[in-house]
Amino acid sequence: MATEHSKAAARIMIAPAVFVLLVWMLVPLCMTLYFSFADYRPLRATFEPWIGFDNYVSFFTSSSFISSVVTTLQMVGGILCITIVGGVLLALLLDQPMFGQGIVRILVIAPFFVMPTVSALVWKNMFFNVDNGLFSYLYAALGLQPYDFLSQAPLLSIIVIVAWQWLPFATLILLTAVQSLSSEQLEAAEMDGAPGLSRFWYIILPHLSRAITVVILIQTIFLLSIFAEIFVTTNGAFGTRTLTYLVYQRVLESQNIGLGSAGGIIAVILANIVALFLMRIVGKNLDN
Repeated sequence: MATEHSKAAARIMIAPAVFVLLVWMLVPLCMTLYFSFADYRPLRATFEPWIGFDNYVSFFTSSSFISSVVTTLQMVGGILCITIVGGVLLALLLDQPMFGQGIVRILVIAPFFVMPTVSALVWKNMFFNVDNGLFSYLYAALGLQPYDFLSQAPLLSIIVIVAWQWLPFATLILLTAVQSLSSEQLEAAEMDGAPGLSRFWYIILPHLSRAITVVILIQTIFLLSIFAEIFVTTNGAFGTRTLTYLVYQRVLESQNIGLGSAGGIIAVILANIVALFLMRIVGKNLDN
């Protein structure tokens, strides 16, 4: 058991790292909070240190705010549906004995290590390009007109791009959960004559519930800040402007630092509300 002396020594040793992390996080957050109450537009040489909550009111009442929140939720919901369903199916498939199982697992997990900008560029130019994309060649081979995914189905296109990158993460977590399932339960159910769908619904899926909840929590926290894929593919056009991208437009494109900072604080608050809500769900699930 650790003594009081060893505990004090441990606190002293980790104090510098904790201090650096706090400064690293708090300084930008405090500056953003300060600028959110100021009228700061560098290109117009405008700086008024205090205008109250005008920036927050302007951001909330903007016609783009509600649509960006809805778009963000639609993206997150669509990506979660694809990654959870696909992750469960891939986890069950990869758990089966097959030739080259280790290589197959590495290939399935590999997309998770691709940078978001790279994956977005690959999908944009290799698959979704109207003139030279793979899907356009397939459409032409079937005698159909090429389909411009990024302008005719932009939201679905970005959901597919991001889901492709996050699917390996969900598969890895769910595969670990599948492998921890006792084979005796499945064998007993099979001997009792339970069909495969019933075994999945009443044995495998309840066993995966905790892993699915953790995947939803972790992915949601990261997916609320989708930016690179939108920037590379649509630049926020065609109804793909999320809350994060709206803040970017207000700060860099409009050069309104105060308004963008207010949007950033609002985004942080909304993300924390969602995270706390999901944490409560995770806590209840894990307790059960």
